[in-house]
Amino acid sequence: MKTRRPASGRWIEGWDPENEEQWERSGRRIARRNLVLSVLSEHIGFSVWSMWSVLVLFMSPEIGLGFTPGEKFLLVVVPTLVGAVLRLPYSYAVTRFGGRNWTVFASTVLLVPAVLAFVFVQRPGTPLWVFLLIGATAGAGGANFASSMTNITTFFPQRRQGWALGVNAGGGNLGVAVVQLLGLLVISTVGDTHPAYVAAVYLPLIAVSALLSSLLMDNVDAVRAEPGALREAAANRHTWWISFLYIGTFGSFIGYGFAFGLVLRYEFGSTPLEAASYTFIGPLLGSVSRPLGGKLADRWGGARVTLWSFVALAAGTGGLLLASWAQSFGAFVAAFTVLFVLSGLGNGSTYKLIPAAAAAEAEATITSGGEAAAAFARARRISGATIGIAGAVGALGGVAINLAFRSAYEGGGGSGTIAFACFLGYYALCMAVTWYVYLRPARRTPGVPAPVREPRPAHVR
Repeated sequence: MKTRRPASGRWIEGWDPENEEQWERSGRRIARRNLVLSVLSEHIGFSVWSMWSVLVLFMSPEIGLGFTPGEKFLLVVVPTLVGAVLRLPYSYAVTRFGGRNWTVFASTVLLVPAVLAFVFVQRPGTPLWVFLLIGATAGAGGANFASSMTNITTFFPQRRQGWALGVNAGGGNLGVAVVQLLGLLVISTVGDTHPAYVAAVYLPLIAVSALLSSLLMDNVDAVRAEPGALREAAANRHTWWISFLYIGTFGSFIGYGFAFGLVLRYEFGSTPLEAASYTFIGPLLGSVSRPLGGKLADRWGGARVTLWSFVALAAGTGGLLLASWAQSFGAFVAAFTVLFVLSGLGNGSTYKLIPAAAAAEAEATITSGGEAAAAFARARRISGATIGIAGAVGALGGVAINLAFRSAYEGGGGSGTIAFACFLGYYALCMAVTWYVYLRPARRTPGVPAPVREPRPAHVR
């Protein structure tokens, strides 16, 4: 392994995290340094992406921005949608330009939505379409996730990817909780008429993140995707099964994170201060639980942990329905918080399925007489591309959740009961898919494909 510094930035050649000697000698240190900086960049990206879940709480006639409930939900739908759409090109960009180079760009571009929000969010009479455009630029923050995860998966050996991807994603997801805590701090200290202060905090942080990424991160040749990797991943059935499951886990996390404050306002008539006092708790615990989900998946298998996560999500949603019918504020907040924790666990375990399913297919190829090095190289290539596709599709779940809430609360009345019932039905479908594709015993019936099983964790072999 050697390092060169061309004009385009530092590149490490011959990177192979599966090589134990190389990993112990220098690979572990390099991987962890890049992980820390990746978490920082992704964390700020998530904060900028979810900033509108906070800014809409400030919008009122008192500051000349009296939007309807439906318009406010639309303001959180737009950045979610754009972030989802951009995840695929962001994932590819890492393989084209290198992890360090793209992280510097992805961090710097966040100055656009932060500056625009700072300039316009306190300007009375600003029309809705202006805020929708600004919110669309904030979608770049959500796209950071895909490029960051694609990059980090190349730094760590397969046996450690559940933990590494969990830490990377969990640290990024914490950005949702942090920006909501910042909103609470602003409202509780200077009142709910100064939303520009929220955006102002991130301007220097974005600059620092871009500078540190430029100075301390690395590009590795292993991240380079061969032509056709995305098409190859798109043709693999596991890409779409995992994407379907990720809609249920990450879609829940980001959808609930963006909507929670508005749901409390329209379900219980909470003030901005009351809503902001609770909205950060769920995303905080959900972010912390994501690495735990990855670690549990490393030990017990991603499919097992994912299945039980969906079982618990369904039960938690049932509790949410009961709390809504009883109009119990405390039970409602508690049930919502539990859903965040469970979605975090499911996020970690579902993403572990990506390298695990690819590795299982590689083992099957080798068993059939295929060449080992080529099989595992393909597995790593497929994993990187699948992360981008699953991240993009999964984020669309957040769009669906906010559209469901928008429909439920349109006009300022109504209840979220129908939306919650829809979410419960989707979790049931995810349970069935997880069991059928990854956990059911292999069948011998002609014409019925057997599931591709995960490699069993070492402690149960």
